[in-house]
Order: sequence, then structure tokens, then C-alpha cells
Amino acid sequence: MLSHEHGQLDVDAYLHGIVRARLGVWDWNLVTGECGYSASWFDMLGYAPGELEQASDLWLELTHPDDRARAIESGERHLRGETAEIETEIRLRRKDGTWLWGLDRGGIVERDADGRPTRMVGVQADISRQKEAELALQQTNERFRLALEASDVGIWEFDPVSQTSFWDARTREIFGVDPDLETHKLQSWQHYLHPEDREMAERQHEAVGINTDIIRYRIIREDGKIRHVETFARLVQTPSMTKRLTGTIRDVTEDVERRAALKWAAEHDGLTGLLTRSTFEHRLAKHLADPESPPCALLYIDIDHFKSINDSGGHDAGDAALRQIADVLRWTAGNGHAARLGGDEFAVLVDIGEELAGMLAGKIIDAVRGLSTDAGGAVLSASIGIAVAWQGEGVRSLLKRADQACYAAKRGGRGRWVIDDIELEARVSSAL
Repeated sequence: MLSHEHGQLDVDAYLHGIVRARLGVWDWNLVTGECGYSASWFDMLGYAPGELEQASDLWLELTHPDDRARAIESGERHLRGETAEIETEIRLRRKDGTWLWGLDRGGIVERDADGRPTRMVGVQADISRQKEAELALQQTNERFRLALEASDVGIWEFDPVSQTSFWDARTREIFGVDPDLETHKLQSWQHYLHPEDREMAERQHEAVGINTDIIRYRIIREDGKIRHVETFARLVQTPSMTKRLTGTIRDVTEDVERRAALKWAAEHDGLTGLLTRSTFEHRLAKHLADPESPPCALLYIDIDHFKSINDSGGHDAGDAALRQIADVLRWTAGNGHAARLGGDEFAVLVDIGEELAGMLAGKIIDAVRGLSTDAGGAVLSASIGIAVAWQGEGVRSLLKRADQACYAAKRGGRGRWVIDDIELEARVSSAL
């Protein structure tokens, strides 16, 4: 503990404290120009006392060239009365040639009778470790910034106490918000939620801290465009012991669209755009297994004498005909499912009964017959077998019955439809 005598500090204890704090003291006589330095100042730079001449400009000589003008300006501003004290960061050359970062603080301590400054005293502290830590943090932040830019990830924060948000430039770009808009004027993120995703997104964000899974939802930007985003959030405790929500956001619209395109390509025939056989059978199985599903009819369609079109017009003519037929089935299926089972065989699944299924088959036959081909006047026609699903029936059984009914239609003269009834007795109706 420092002792006092007649109101004065114990000088020895005072100097000992300076040494223990590793502070270098300078004392500048503004009248004579002489500047003295403490032994701790020389020790801080790696010099022994007396090793360097205590010239008035010694500190300036040891100051890094890039810092000299700033250091001089700091002192001059203080002498002009513009600042209460000198405070500046400078680099000083050590004896081994390396540079020490120092924090220089001081000020006027004596004036003459006219109020003119006559003496300044100050201290310099070694802040090299602090500057190295700042540089390391700066480099880390720069790497982090580059990583964020490369990944197109935005950063956001939300303070539940003040109900304020921070969005970085990338987050604002994702939401289509003016990058110069003041923070307090930002709309809440809920403002941009797609109505169909609002409840889910809000519920999952409220669960942050319990569940830290990635959250995906759609937003409607300021310009009205719908985008898919992916967020990851964490509850972070602040130094004031309050909590804020911090997270990242990424626009994944292209990823979603790419996956959707790949899924569509895997489920649809490349030539006609209709469902593939495997996808059709999967959807048929799902429909049959659902006790809530309405009655359905399966139409099995075979194009009559299709080989002759390929033979006379070539494969291009055949492909063109298949695409036209696909358009007919897509239109007639409505909310049902239309598929190309392979070659010139197709199927349509619709939620209708026997009577309407027959009417639909007739429309398909008429529409196919009206198509034109590039095969030298060849006329298209279709034979259709219809099977109305029985309760509890499986996919293979239903497809087999519809296929058998189609075979019966072809055997009965082609260009017709046949319904396979429960008693397995075919009733043939000409579409002519």
C-alpha cells in the first residue's frame, strides 16, 4: 500500500509501481528542449541505462517512420489546447531491430506565470501483445468474411429485449432490402415469410436453444419474388447476461429448384414428359393403400399398329406421334395420373367409376384418331382396357386386369375400349 507523508506519495513506492507495470516514463522540458527517460523505458526496448544518449529527439528517432507524423501531431494538438492529453499508438524500434507497439499517454504538468506550458510528462506502455491479438482477430475476421462471401451466407442478430435486428449486407440482399436502410427501419423477418410457411418457421425459431436443426422456409422479397432460404440460429449470452438470437441465412432457391428438376427427371419419361412406369406404380400403390381414397379406374392404352408408323416415317415420326398422344392423355387425365409404361403402351389413373371411365376412354380414342402423323398418311388409333379397382386390390392385379381388357379390345377389332367387370366378363363397346 502506498504511504503518504504531508500529502505526498512515497516516491520509491511510486517508481516501483511503474517498474512493476512495465511502463516507460518520459519527461520533457519544453523550455530547454531536454527529454529524459526512465530506466524502465530503456529496459522496455532492450537497452541498458546509459547505452543510448538521452537526446531530446531520441524517442522520435526510435519511432517507426510511418508513425512519426501522427505522434508529432498528437503532441502539437495538446500543446495548442485542442486535447486534454496526448494519447497515440506508435511503434518503437527495439535494440534487436524488432518493433514494439507502444501506447503513449501524457500531458502538460507545469506552466509558467503566463500560463505557457513548460513541462510535459508521460508514460509509454508495451501493447504489443494486444496489437498482435487485434491483428490475429482481424485476420480471422477477414478469413471469415471471405468464407462468408464464398458461401453466400448472411449473418443476422435479433435482440428480444429491444426487439431490434441486425442484418449484414448479404442478409439484406437475400430479402431484397435497401443496403443503406437504417437498422431501426427494418421490417421483422416474419414480415417476409410465405403465408404457407409462416406457422412452421415461427414455431421452429421459437424452439431454438432446444432444437438447433437447420430451418428451411420460403420468403417473399421486397420485389415480390419468392425465394427458398435456409437458416441456422443459436441463443447467445451477451456480456450483460441477456440473450440474443444469432444466426446465418442462405438463399437455397437454386438448390431447391435443381433437386426438384432432378426429381422430376427421375419420375418422368424423357420423351413424353409423362410419369415413368415405376413412378406410376408407386403412386397407384399409394392410392390403393389409402382407405380414404375414392374409387378409381385404370385405363390401359395401347397404340394400334404403331410399328408401321416407325417403319414408314422413321423414328422421328414415331417420337412426334408419341408426344402428341402424351398431350392427349395429359389433358384427359386432368387431376389424375398419366404414364408411359413403355414403347407404345400408356396408362391413366382417374378417380371415377365404371360409367365415366368408359366415356373418358371414348374421348381418348376419338382424340388419338384425330392426330396427324408424318408417316405418309398413317392413321393413329388406340385400344383401351379399363379396370375399376376392387376393395383391397393390389397394383399387379389391377394392372393385369386392365391389360387383359386392352388385349380383349384389340382382339375385338382395335380402336375400342373394354371394361373388365367383377365377374371377369368383358363388355365390349365400339367407339365408332
